[in-house]
Amino acid sequence: MPTKRTLRPHKESFIVDWPVFGELSRALALKVAREFDPELVIGIANAGVVPGAVVAAILDRPFHSMMVSRRYQSETVRATPSVFGEAPSDVRGKRVLIVDETCDSGDTLRLAIAAIVDAGALEIRTAVSFKTGSFVPDFHAMALENAIVLPWDREILVDGELAPNPKYEGLD
Repeated sequence: MPTKRTLRPHKESFIVDWPVFGELSRALALKVAREFDPELVIGIANAGVVPGAVVAAILDRPFHSMMVSRRYQSETVRATPSVFGEAPSDVRGKRVLIVDETCDSGDTLRLAIAAIVDAGALEIRTAVSFKTGSFVPDFHAMALENAIVLPWDREILVDGELAPNPKYEGLD
C-alpha cells in the first residue's frame, strides 16, 4: 500500500481531472505543431507516458517511452533521477519531442535529452503539461507553482475496486 505523499508544504495542490488533462494535452500538441514537426515522440515513464502518448496521437507520430526516475526500483526518492534502460534506437537522425507531465528543476528532462543526444537524434525539443519550477521547457501547457495531482494517480486499485490513493489523503 503506498504511503501518504508529502507535498511541498509551501505549495497548494492543483487537482487535475480527466477533462482538464485532455484539454491541456490538446493545447500542448497544438503549441508543438505550430513551431516544431517532430518525427517521434518520447514520453518519460511513468507519468509522462500518458501526456506523451496523447500528444503523439494528436500529432499522428510514433510514440516510445523511456524510464527516467527518482523513484523507480527504490524504496526512497533519490536526490537525482536516473535513466533506466536505453533510449529508443528509432531516434537516430530524427527530430524528437520529449514529453513529461511536469518539470521543476529540469533534472529528469536534462538526463532524457542527454540520452537521446547520445542515441543520435537530429534535433530535440521538450514539452510538459505543467511547468512548476525554474526549468524552461520548449513547450508547456500550463505554468503554475502548485503541486500537481494527476487523474491517473488519484485512485488506485484496492481489493479489485478503485479507491482514493492514500498518499493524497485530505486533498480536495
